[in-house]
Amino acid sequence: MIKKNSYLTFFICLILITHSTFSQNSILKGLVTDSILNPLPHANILAFPDSEDLEPVFAVTDEKGNYLIKLKSKVSYQFQISYLGYKKISTQITISENTLKNFILKETINALDEVEVTYKIPIQIKEDTITYNADAFTSGKERKLREILKKLPGLEVDRDGNVTSNGKEITKVLVDNKPFFTGNSKLAVNNIPANVVDQIIILDNYNEVAILKGLQDTDEMAMNIKLKKDKKKFLFGDLELGGGYEKRYTAHPNIFYYSPKTNINFIGDLNNTGNKAFTLTDYLEFEGGFGRLLNNSGSYFNLFTDDFAQFLNETNFKENIQKFGALNIRQTINNEIDISGYVISSYSNTDTEIVTQNIYQNNTFSLIENRINNANLNNFFTTGKITVDYEPSYNEDFAYNSFIKLTQNKSEGLISTLSNGLNNNISTISRINTINVKQNLSYSKKFNDKHTGTLEVNYEYLQNKPKTEWNTDSQILVGLIPLTESDDFSILQTKQAKANIFNSIVKDYWSLNSFNHLYFSFGIYGTFNSFENEDVQQLENGSLNNFSSNGFGNDLKYNFLDTYIGLEYKFKIGSFIFKPALYQHFYNWSINQENIKKNKIKTLILPEFNSEVSFENNAKLQLKYKINARFASINYLADNFILTNFNSVFKGDQNLENELYHTAWVRYSKHSLLRGFRINTSVNYKKKAKSFKRDTRLQGIDQFSTPILFDLPENRWVFSSSFSKKVKKINTRLQANYSLSDFYQIINSNTSRNKSNQVNGSISLETLFKKGPNIQINYTKKINDYSSILGKNRFSADDILANIDYVFLKDFTFQGEYNYSTYSNIQSNINNTFDNARLSLFYQKEESPWGFEVEVTNLFDTKFKQDNSFGSFIISDRRTFILPRIILLKAIYKL
Repeated sequence: MIKKNSYLTFFICLILITHSTFSQNSILKGLVTDSILNPLPHANILAFPDSEDLEPVFAVTDEKGNYLIKLKSKVSYQFQISYLGYKKISTQITISENTLKNFILKETINALDEVEVTYKIPIQIKEDTITYNADAFTSGKERKLREILKKLPGLEVDRDGNVTSNGKEITKVLVDNKPFFTGNSKLAVNNIPANVVDQIIILDNYNEVAILKGLQDTDEMAMNIKLKKDKKKFLFGDLELGGGYEKRYTAHPNIFYYSPKTNINFIGDLNNTGNKAFTLTDYLEFEGGFGRLLNNSGSYFNLFTDDFAQFLNETNFKENIQKFGALNIRQTINNEIDISGYVISSYSNTDTEIVTQNIYQNNTFSLIENRINNANLNNFFTTGKITVDYEPSYNEDFAYNSFIKLTQNKSEGLISTLSNGLNNNISTISRINTINVKQNLSYSKKFNDKHTGTLEVNYEYLQNKPKTEWNTDSQILVGLIPLTESDDFSILQTKQAKANIFNSIVKDYWSLNSFNHLYFSFGIYGTFNSFENEDVQQLENGSLNNFSSNGFGNDLKYNFLDTYIGLEYKFKIGSFIFKPALYQHFYNWSINQENIKKNKIKTLILPEFNSEVSFENNAKLQLKYKINARFASINYLADNFILTNFNSVFKGDQNLENELYHTAWVRYSKHSLLRGFRINTSVNYKKKAKSFKRDTRLQGIDQFSTPILFDLPENRWVFSSSFSKKVKKINTRLQANYSLSDFYQIINSNTSRNKSNQVNGSISLETLFKKGPNIQINYTKKINDYSSILGKNRFSADDILANIDYVFLKDFTFQGEYNYSTYSNIQSNINNTFDNARLSLFYQKEESPWGFEVEVTNLFDTKFKQDNSFGSFIISDRRTFILPRIILLKAIYKL
């Protein structure tokens, strides 16, 4: 293995050295001023080389009119300097050493015959908007939008099609000011034809509602693609069919139609190769319409962790069959109304195998459990959504969303566990049916120059009916569940949960003047829930042993209402912006359990503070602080026992109130288009003043836990920093993260403090050669230290990822990806190496719609991946088995 990787590293370094020494650069720098020597900031400088092998070079003057541009020595360039309202300078320049040269631009006042009306400035920078003229940076041979973006200064595109501008991720893509399908950048950059693009506009602090720009704080960044006048309609996509040995197959139609008024997109997929046409990121972006004004991170988290999202996020399995279809339509009715909607259906059959070593940390000793978990999962989802956007005027905006999701899931598994010399096999069968309906309405109106108002109303209905069955020939949870003696044990559990959730907020944005704003808000959040569960043992004679006589089973109704008012004051002093805020919450909740009803009332004042300062050199410093309160969910309030797994029982506490914790965030960022570098550094801090903590009683691997409200403080620090710089034809990136946390565990009535330190550092190099192979190398080092009352544990991992992309003989494209990882658990003396590779050879003639590809995944036929995790009392080493080597021959037809 070492020899193989040594050859690989040597080969990659050889390519880097060879290409980086092709030629030498010389620096041309100086000052650009007007006729009375006033500096001209943000003037455009563009150098077109006479050689076809070289690309145009671009620079922008800084705030003091200085410029610096790197040119190939002894190469002739057509040199252009332009500035709005001034005559363009065009001259031929050749340099062989570092050179200083100043330029003076003359105004075009009253000289209309001298103004080049058709000339477009290559790049314009205005506050938080950057506009690129595509023709100034392209040769006309580009096929897709991604090839244009790779040539624009300040923009980066990764292999998947994600775009960043000066280190900040593009979160929304527009075409002619309207969202392009779901706004997914990957969909746009990989498919929009290059010859239809006129301008690329980068919009920082983007807001979908134009009248809220400058009022509502947002960290979104959008990319608006302006189309050429004669290129407003186009059809694109591809049809892919493939097959391989051992009955491997794939079929993937992907069809898009775009026009100013109509967007239609269909994605289909049928395969048993493990590929997912619809990813978790796609799903979250499809859901982007909800909570637009509420900025509800809790709703986003629930969406991220729901059953559909977890299915999409799962990529490690032994076998997988997927059937998938998605249809998305957007129609502009007139200048005021847009209607959009989608339907998604998905079915998958998946086999998984996970081998785990769990270390249970009691207060006085550790217990090791070896567990093997095999499962077969059948998942079916159907989701649909319709959105109506109505904008009767610039001063009004209305949007309505309606969403429905239906799921039917079944899983069958076998768990084999060995601990303390005792072996047990438990078979499981689980079924779940879910219906989820959401309604959302938002309205914004600008009443006058002083006042702008918003209203948002959300309603959600959720019904969940899971059923679980555990079967074993040995007793489980001895002393925790009341089993009747039998040769075989069959335990059945049924649950039913219903929730009606209502959320509404009204907000008034009052602009006192350009430097002082007052924002008033009034909101109501209400949730009305019911929860029932029953745990029984089915005996061999068909009768039932109901656990309810021993305190099991719940029948609970829980209503919660949060009414709040808020005041925010936003003001600007020089380059500083401050935004203190204060929210007064009135909480009222009731619990009805076993026909006993309890009502509670609580009042909390929760402050927030945000500030930022911008510097002249494109640097920004931001600070955020907030006190947060979170109340217990219904399952934490259920007073009776409930079986949660074959080795765990849980009991809630209806007297729980709320967590209280502080969050703070500081971020410094700086970038330079002129020098091609970016710096981002941040510090995150979270302090829990009161938190929900599980009081756990361990008996071997069996555990009984109940929640308590814990008042000893817990802390978590996260330090992150990244630096990237373009050096000649190589992009370099350094990234480092360090987290430090302390938290408590309560085991068998003893409270102890744990500490966790995690270090993660990476270095990445990517070549950007016009000809020859381009490669990307990334090395990552991870170290996890975990300290508890029983001692210290250390985990270490090294990861090397290498990609190569090589176009040769004009029509052939070779792509390769190699991943090599090492993993160590020092205390348990577990060491493991993992390497995986993917190769692809693609052929397509330039003018032909047909393409052919040979693809090999898991080249070395690696059997499993390994990782680790730790919680309050369990440290786990996990092996997850993956798909075997797959060889496919594909035919692709591109529209």
